[in-house]
Amino acid sequence: MKIKVFGKKGCAKCETTKNKFDHFFKKNNCHEMANLEFHDMDTVDGMAEGAYYDALKIPTSVIEKEDKILARWDGEVPKTEEFKAYFEEVLEKV
Repeated sequence: MKIKVFGKKGCAKCETTKNKFDHFFKKNNCHEMANLEFHDMDTVDGMAEGAYYDALKIPTSVIEKEDKILARWDGEVPKTEEFKAYFEEVLEKV
C-alpha cells in the first residue's frame, strides 16, 4: 500500500496531511505495511511525479495498492474516517 502526498514544504495543510497519515500508521502499528511518500512540488522530481498523478492542487493525497488508485483528495486534508477504511485489511494483519 502506498500513500503519496504532493505538497510544498512550509505549507500547513501539506504538513498536517503528512503528519496525519504518519500518526495513523504509528498509532495502529502498521507503518511498516504502508509506504508514505511526500513529494515536494517545489522540486523538479516532485513536479514530475505530480504531473504524472495530475496533482494540480496542494495538498493532493493518493492511496495506491498494486498500482491502482483507491482514493484521492485534492486541495484538502483527508479526514481519518475517510481513509481508515482503505487500511482495514492492513490493520487486520497487525
